[in-house]
Amino acid sequence: MPQPRLLRLLAAALLGAWGLLGAQPALAQTDLPAVAGVPLDFILFGLTLAGVALFHHYTLPIAVSGLAVITLYKLAFTGFKEGAGLGGLAAHLGHEWVVLANLFCLLMGFALLSRHFEKSRVPLELPRYLPDDWKGGFLLLVMIFVLSSFLDNIAAALIGGAMAHQLFRAKVHIGYLAAIVAASNAGGSGSVVGDTTTTMMWIDGVHPLQVLEAYVAAGVAMAIFGIPAAIQQQKYSPILKDTHGYVRVDWTRVGIVLLILVCAVAANLIMNIRFPEVADRFPFIGAGVWVAILVSLPLRRPDWEVLPETFKGTIFLLSLVTAASMMPVERLPDASWLVALGLGFVSAVFDNIPLTALALKQGGYDWGFIAYAVGFGGSMIWFGSSAGVALSNMYPEGKNAIAWLRAGWHVTLAYIVGFFVMLAVVGWLPQPKHHPPGWSAAGASAPPAVGKP
Repeated sequence: MPQPRLLRLLAAALLGAWGLLGAQPALAQTDLPAVAGVPLDFILFGLTLAGVALFHHYTLPIAVSGLAVITLYKLAFTGFKEGAGLGGLAAHLGHEWVVLANLFCLLMGFALLSRHFEKSRVPLELPRYLPDDWKGGFLLLVMIFVLSSFLDNIAAALIGGAMAHQLFRAKVHIGYLAAIVAASNAGGSGSVVGDTTTTMMWIDGVHPLQVLEAYVAAGVAMAIFGIPAAIQQQKYSPILKDTHGYVRVDWTRVGIVLLILVCAVAANLIMNIRFPEVADRFPFIGAGVWVAILVSLPLRRPDWEVLPETFKGTIFLLSLVTAASMMPVERLPDASWLVALGLGFVSAVFDNIPLTALALKQGGYDWGFIAYAVGFGGSMIWFGSSAGVALSNMYPEGKNAIAWLRAGWHVTLAYIVGFFVMLAVVGWLPQPKHHPPGWSAAGASAPPAVGKP
């Protein structure tokens, strides 16, 4: 598909998502400087994203420059949600620093984890157990899906990337890279410990079973993007048919990987569930990862050499996340399944954490649909999720939005089909927080379920 046509399709998708979300008055303050009704903040952010998509060899300077321009604009003209001038900027960064620090620590730490895992030689053992045709590549994606249901999606994507590096002789198709990210995001969408956004829902009172229904859509999506991606990869670089001789697994490195993952999951559960009142005051999850890395130093030397390149990718993501946090999004339109569908497309270019926070504050949603939309939607573009940025640090060829969209067409298709299958099977049934599925107040009339007879 020619690039101009692909760009027109991308622009149409983003404008359609904007329309689904109910136009500017519902999203932003109406007295802000605007062009054709669109606040100038969003135009600057959109130009930054367009630059990243078009000039993939210069993603870091474009993202940093975009953040600088947006910051200067808000300092000079509109101010921040927390106030005007430097004081407002300081207050805003003080509100966002825990999220940014956690992302920084996780991306840097999990890069070392993926190298520990690859050097453990466990991926070299996989050909003994995986089919030696396209089904082997598909099962690898299923493994990533399952891992992400209880691990951070960044870790699942990087572990999957390390396995793919060995299984496919370091030649991984960009469509398969998109599928690895999609599998890691889909796997976490139905679990309250599998993704930051679903954990946010759990903390705010959403019952875990309300999120679990997202697996209806995620499972369908897994088949839709997984099979074409596995066939793409098999044609591009076939899976190893067998291991070459005896493979000696480095179990010490395996233990280090497990230690890092256990510390990350434990910090997440303990702080967010047991002590939620202080969880947003310090980056406990990222700190837990680095405590495990430092404790394991006497056992095996980490590959510090991967950190400079990882640092560049991390600063890139933090620049986009910080810029997104400055957008004047005050509230979402009235809850509906159409808005939930649109949130998935917006999530491909906009940080899903503030979107989730707004949805929780507003209420009235079917939380399984929101979990699937904001969790899986970011897979459609490489910089749409932290897992995509992390994997693209490992595979720099992934930092090409045009190639990602073209080769990963099955991810966008999977998102749409999965959503509508869930709508038909489960039905849109908004539920209050703090109650399990099926709850209704005495005498209250339940809203009609879309898609059910």
